[in-house]
Amino acid sequence: MHGTIDGFSYGMVTPLVGYVMACLGSALGLRCTVRSLSTDRPRKPGWLALGAASIGCGIWTMHFIAMLGFQVRETTISYDASLTFLSLLVAVLVVGVGVFIVGYLGARPAPLLVAGVFTGLGVAGMHYLGMAAMRMKGQLGYAPAVVVVSVLIAVVAATAALWAAVSIRGFRASLGASVVMGVAVTGMHYTGMAAVSVRVDEASHAVDGSSLLNVLPMLVGPLIFLVLAAAVVMFDPLLIMGDDEPRRPAHRKPTPDGEFGAARIDIGDVVGAGEGPSSWETNPEVLDSYSSHGSHRSYGARR
Repeated sequence: MHGTIDGFSYGMVTPLVGYVMACLGSALGLRCTVRSLSTDRPRKPGWLALGAASIGCGIWTMHFIAMLGFQVRETTISYDASLTFLSLLVAVLVVGVGVFIVGYLGARPAPLLVAGVFTGLGVAGMHYLGMAAMRMKGQLGYAPAVVVVSVLIAVVAATAALWAAVSIRGFRASLGASVVMGVAVTGMHYTGMAAVSVRVDEASHAVDGSSLLNVLPMLVGPLIFLVLAAAVVMFDPLLIMGDDEPRRPAHRKPTPDGEFGAARIDIGDVVGAGEGPSSWETNPEVLDSYSSHGSHRSYGARR
């Protein structure tokens, strides 16, 4: 017989908390990816990996927080721990592949499309692998057309997320992009859940189908990771000051001998050795030289 499904057994609490976690993971991932664009090459993989893990954990945590509200009246629900953690690994790895592709190749159409499709299919795979981890006295069924729509949403959301990760600059822009990404991830999840039907065993009867105690312990690790990642991002000096633009070499003006470098100012002209007013006031050539070169100056002893 068909089971009676309730996807919102805790009302709007689980959708809203899940949405917040998706936004948090997306925001951390965006900021880490932006940070990788302005760091030294040896440290770039570390920032990209942290960003990928943040997005993956955010998506996975959103999924299972939302699943806390999923109940089938006629049967209890539990989760296979191995498949559940495998779905977390899949989420982190597939997002990592996409983030590294755009992190090194940029947001050009070809690499962005490849990364977006791969990551979107991986995120959808994470969702349905997490669903396969469910254990109940019955079998799950899916409406194929709705499943296809959920996969398309995942691909579009992943492509937009990867584009935003390397294209968005500034804290407010990243925050806005993470809010949109949270909507897309949550929308993909509930579209996929709309495709679900349950056929329970004939011998089953109405029971409390809550999976709260089974799921909560598995959420602890990813939640702690997101908190630690948030601490790393919050205390990074460049991200705090908003100085996350890629570094560009400063342009220097040529010196009188035709070489690019700093102007040389004679220390004896700058500070008189106890001989009255300094040359800033008495020597116009020194003042003009300083004004022309700004802070690019060096000092040397008079020969």
